[in-house]
Amino acid sequence: MPRQFHFISGLPRSGSTLLSALLRQNPRFHAGMTSPVGALMTGMLGQLSAGSEFSPVVSRDQRRRLLHGLFDSYYADQPDRDVIFDTNRMWCSRMPALRELFPQSRVIACVRNVAWVMDSVERLYRANPFEHTKLFADDSERSTVYSRVESLAQGNRMVGFAWSALREAYFGEHAGSMLVIDYDLLAHAPEKVLRLVYEFIDEPWFGHDFENVEYDAPEFDLGLGVAGLHKVRRSVGIESRRTVLPPDLFEKYAALSFWNQDLPSAAHVIRNRNIGT
Repeated sequence: MPRQFHFISGLPRSGSTLLSALLRQNPRFHAGMTSPVGALMTGMLGQLSAGSEFSPVVSRDQRRRLLHGLFDSYYADQPDRDVIFDTNRMWCSRMPALRELFPQSRVIACVRNVAWVMDSVERLYRANPFEHTKLFADDSERSTVYSRVESLAQGNRMVGFAWSALREAYFGEHAGSMLVIDYDLLAHAPEKVLRLVYEFIDEPWFGHDFENVEYDAPEFDLGLGVAGLHKVRRSVGIESRRTVLPPDLFEKYAALSFWNQDLPSAAHVIRNRNIGT
């Protein structure tokens, strides 16, 4: 029986690493931080699309097989895992391709109040005061909290791209294959949220340990100059704190959580009423 692929996407600093750390407790599942498969897919399409010398000699079916083969090859070292969750913020912008490659797949989009996303990145930046993180291109971008947040919000950057891709998928024709999970709900009621995830992907429930969660990628994080970017706390829970953003910045970005608004979409959204909180 062929293995099943699903995808984790959505906003940064919104629980995708926590979700992966929980899912990988199930011995049938493989999940992790962002993989290079999305970048490999983009590179291959660039070599095979219009404008490339190879485009006329590679058929549509061949392209599909080649792209499918990327996933099979990359995860060939996980032969005992029946279900693969590949994580990348770009998947929300590739919904039509995913639906053709893996018709039964589901996309789990992790979200969070955008102001708290910005707050989380800013805290990581301040926690590494002797490092010029690669999140910012130059001194003008990293000079103040205003320039840092505005840089992250640009359409081709860490938060801005992810937000735009999420919005595209949320209102797109394949939204019915997407489940939106708010970080606060996942942290507050992890078992209830995970049971809804299992129901959405049509898999039998597995008993997870929410007090012993393990995930860290220190070498990758240090390479970006952002120590702790993918470190998950051992116990799942809400950490109450005040924002480090100035009030005007916080208010501006808090207004961008469109999934909480009463707007038409076929996407499945886990809300308080779904988990009884």
